[in-house]
Amino acid sequence: MTPKTHGKRPDQSPSRKGTLIIIGTLFILSAGVRLATDAGQVLASEGVDYEAATNSASAVAQDLARPESLNAALDAIKRRERRLIDREAEIDSREASLSAAEAAIDLELTKLEEAEQSLRETIALAAAAAEDDLSQLTAVYADMKPKQAAALFEQMDSTFAAGFLGRMASDSAARIMAGMTPEKAYAISLELAGRNASIPLE
Repeated sequence: MTPKTHGKRPDQSPSRKGTLIIIGTLFILSAGVRLATDAGQVLASEGVDYEAATNSASAVAQDLARPESLNAALDAIKRRERRLIDREAEIDSREASLSAAEAAIDLELTKLEEAEQSLRETIALAAAAAEDDLSQLTAVYADMKPKQAAALFEQMDSTFAAGFLGRMASDSAARIMAGMTPEKAYAISLELAGRNASIPLE
């Protein structure tokens, strides 16, 4: 009669179990060595003595029952991760500030361009208005009787008077100048001649 095996499979011999335990232990030791090595590098980047970290890693690989080194490595990894997160947040904040500054500068440039355009339009309107006023005042002087206009021009500054006479028709200007004193007419003539002397002949 065949003896009962009590639920055990025939291939599960003690020698096979021992082999599996050894292989499993080797895998655990390999993982421990790799983790300890990485932890030593992290500790070195954290300012911890690399040689001490290496010795600690070797100790962890030899005795996995000591969690102090693993805890230190995990703490160092967590600190490094926190620093990276903080650094990334700082970079994002700086980029947001730069974007806001660029937007503000663009807005100010747009306002300056609009103000410059408005100023140009205002200057153009003022120049046109001044030209209209001068043309209208010149027409008034030209329509006056030559004797009355001559008396008025006699009191004006020669440069100012020459400006109006130079805008009039030559016959109207001649009649007004004929009613002035010779000294005043001569001074105005010099002003008119000086303006025309700057005009190129060719």
